[in-house]
Amino acid sequence: MRPFHPFFILEVMPELIVYLPVTLGMVAGTVFFGGIWGFILALAKVKHRPVTNALADIYTYVTRCVPSIVMLFVVFYGLPELLLSFGININGFGNGFFVIVTFSILYAANISEVFRSAYLAVDKGQREAAVSIGLTEAQAFWRIILPQSIVVAIPNFTNSLVNLLKEGALAYTIGLIDIVGQGNRIIGRYQGSYTLEVYLALAILYWVMTILFQKVLGALEKRLSKGKKALTTAA
Repeated sequence: MRPFHPFFILEVMPELIVYLPVTLGMVAGTVFFGGIWGFILALAKVKHRPVTNALADIYTYVTRCVPSIVMLFVVFYGLPELLLSFGININGFGNGFFVIVTFSILYAANISEVFRSAYLAVDKGQREAAVSIGLTEAQAFWRIILPQSIVVAIPNFTNSLVNLLKEGALAYTIGLIDIVGQGNRIIGRYQGSYTLEVYLALAILYWVMTILFQKVLGALEKRLSKGKKALTTAA
């Protein structure tokens, strides 16, 4: 059995880091598109309209029950066939497109619950007070409710983001070359000789990215909470 070579972890790290923008781009695209869809779902849930509320709940329940890798293959193989029946050909689209579509579908379900719970955490009396002094419903939401909801949502948003980052490692299964895909190419190049070292290097990269996400969003939460804490102290 071949001995473990810890220095190979450092040797292979630059080759993996080159593909870090692909991994981060997948996360950013999913957060953007999935966040928009999740916000729409959250609105449907808090508006208490029977039809849209039920549809949003069904969507969330169904997507949460489907494993990420299953959804990835369903979208990768099924979406082109579905759209082709309407005369739309997306077979030439890059694999990154299917990755972002898949994880946006899944991410929207989770983040909609984060948005919903954050919205409900803000006292309804604040909205009523804002409307009573002349603000419209939209102004009350954007100026009063949303800033407070963001602070409440950040911890759960951080958890969702970290989970997305880790689940995104499945993207290599449909041929996307991100850091995991590059890691598997390196393992193939050496015919499996440095498998442990490569995966340890990947683990370190994911660990560093997770810590950075948590630190940045934690600092943002602390900064946005200052005003709220000041008001609480004054009260």
